[in-house]
Amino acid sequence: MKKIISILIAIALAGFLIYGVTFHKKEIPVEKPGKVTATAAYEKYFGAAPSVDKGTAYAFVIYFPSKKTPGKVVPFPFFTFDEGSIKKVAIERLLVGMNIGSYQGEFIPFPGGTRLIAINDNEGTITVNFSKELETSAEAGITHALVLTLRQFKGVKVIRLQVEGKESRLNDLAKSTDDGAVQQPSPPRLLSVTAMRDKGAKDIEDVNAFFDRPVDVKELKLGRQAEGNSVWLLEVKQHEQ
Repeated sequence: MKKIISILIAIALAGFLIYGVTFHKKEIPVEKPGKVTATAAYEKYFGAAPSVDKGTAYAFVIYFPSKKTPGKVVPFPFFTFDEGSIKKVAIERLLVGMNIGSYQGEFIPFPGGTRLIAINDNEGTITVNFSKELETSAEAGITHALVLTLRQFKGVKVIRLQVEGKESRLNDLAKSTDDGAVQQPSPPRLLSVTAMRDKGAKDIEDVNAFFDRPVDVKELKLGRQAEGNSVWLLEVKQHEQ
């Protein structure tokens, strides 16, 4: 069977919805073309957002605290189809961290056990309530990451950080957070490589390379030569149908 090698454009752990086709009086409604609404922060660091086939997607940035340069944060592109919970999605994803692929060990994790209790928006004043573990953090980059991730969203005027419902000591640092804490993103980097094959087949049909951001592949060359100092495990998955 002829092997097909493909490069897929993917965002790490991005959120997606599955859309179904609905029927009404035996007619399939005409679907409007999809669109993407991007924050100014996304466009500043990553340019125009890629298109989607249908629905409305929202492109935004999550900032992760750098371990190599303490006090600095690194922007990453993310997407969601749920505008209503976009702030909650962004903060919860930030708490998970980015310790995958070629980024393992590059970012400072939030204190173990830190979780988001609630996030409220009162006419532009965003109150974010965390569990008690957050208060053990002494890293400025964590505060910068929280503030910059939230500040990019439309209508955000004031950000208040709380721990178990009480004002956090991190608010003093939050007031002085600005774009000077942001490092320019590095060139696109590989997150994982996955091979796919049909059930019972021995040959690999697809090899998918997942990057940390949308990429435009201009040319693909295959061969035995390679350069670099990293070893990537090839995960093989099987189609069950």
